[in-house]
Amino acid sequence: MDMTIKFSFALLLVAGNMASSGLAGAQTYPNRPVRCIVPYVAGSSPDVVARIVGPKLSERLGQQVVFDNRGGANSIIGTELATRSPPDGYTIMLGATALAINPGLYKLPYNAQKSFSPITQTVAVHFLLVVHPSLPVRTVADFVKLAKARPAQLTFASAGHGSPGHLAGELLNSLTGIKVLHVPYKGGPQAQADLIGGQVQAQFDVIATALPHIKSGKTRALGVSSVKRSTILPEMPTIAETVPGFNMVGWQGFLVPAGTPGDIVQRLHRDIVAVFALPEVRQRMVELAYETVAGSPREFAEFIRTETAQFGKIMSGAGLRPG
Repeated sequence: MDMTIKFSFALLLVAGNMASSGLAGAQTYPNRPVRCIVPYVAGSSPDVVARIVGPKLSERLGQQVVFDNRGGANSIIGTELATRSPPDGYTIMLGATALAINPGLYKLPYNAQKSFSPITQTVAVHFLLVVHPSLPVRTVADFVKLAKARPAQLTFASAGHGSPGHLAGELLNSLTGIKVLHVPYKGGPQAQADLIGGQVQAQFDVIATALPHIKSGKTRALGVSSVKRSTILPEMPTIAETVPGFNMVGWQGFLVPAGTPGDIVQRLHRDIVAVFALPEVRQRMVELAYETVAGSPREFAEFIRTETAQFGKIMSGAGLRPG
């Protein structure tokens, strides 16, 4: 046989073996437990969601999903760990809004957009602009009018510097020309407690934690932060109905380290979306006041890029710089 023909035949055999090997790997994935890094502490919102869907996802994959809480540094510690994990499908991460916020706040040891292959967004978390009932306002328009009449006299609380609640307040300031002063706290509960106590006048709070105090009359809701009305509170007007362009929504979603084989990404996408479509899971999300969201890996990647750009613009306008 001619040497050229022999060489070509050998290449075909190698290519065939590689393809067969890859196909076999895809067909047997997963053949051991899958670790899910949650870059937040136990009891946090992403952790609660992870615990709800974990057993269902384990059933779908046919292997146990083991959760690894690595909280700290506004999710940076756990996120960096995920970026350093092998891209083999045996490490996934449940990321959240901070993934798109942190690039505008910190000098990170990773590139949030290049270090991951997004799988799918899973939930959207809407906020409510709530005020102390002593404030003489009933609508977003009332609040803006009062803030213009009292520049730098009103305050809004948040769960911390750079949190979604902080950026929502800065966005409202920017779009309306008002000056409501930011008061950061170490967490949402502390901020809420001072709002109820009257030490601050306003807060952007997640629906689930805000509702009990709205119903009891301890706070008053003026509007929801999303562009479209929330399916959880369809009667509540959006802030955007009064302030065009206002949009601030928290989110969660699954990602894997960049370089994870595409067939494994598709397998994870199929199973995760199926789990969040289960009636019992959707009901639990409603109880948490979360809206379930499903999209393709490409759509989630574009969503993260858009969110990162939006947050960066808000922070730049507010004078916040990475440090």
